[in-house]
Amino acid sequence: MKKREKKLYIQQKRRYLKKICGSLEKPRLAVFRSHKHIYAQLIDDQNGHTIAFSSTLNKNLAITTSANQQASFLVGQDLAKKAIELKVKTIVFDRGTKPYHGRIKSLAEGARNEGLIF
Repeated sequence: MKKREKKLYIQQKRRYLKKICGSLEKPRLAVFRSHKHIYAQLIDDQNGHTIAFSSTLNKNLAITTSANQQASFLVGQDLAKKAIELKVKTIVFDRGTKPYHGRIKSLAEGARNEGLIF
């Protein structure tokens, strides 16, 4: 990435993230998508702690291929179950700078399916 493009990318990311802030009552669901895997975590921004996390690398999830919407849906369901055990119902969704479609959308639908409110 060239220097100018990197600077514009960082400015765009800061502009997006200044609107999103998580607390202990309403944590931020941060999603990171790579080519092979998808990672999601609930973050309390006020204390700077990760409350719960899940990814396609979890051994307890029955995932055959990790880079598809089915796997993302399972990760969303797993994270939502962990959040509900911690008595968290409402969250703030943070998709990063990625568009809301495909695997990210599928993860969000999996979390909503288990009872999380965005």
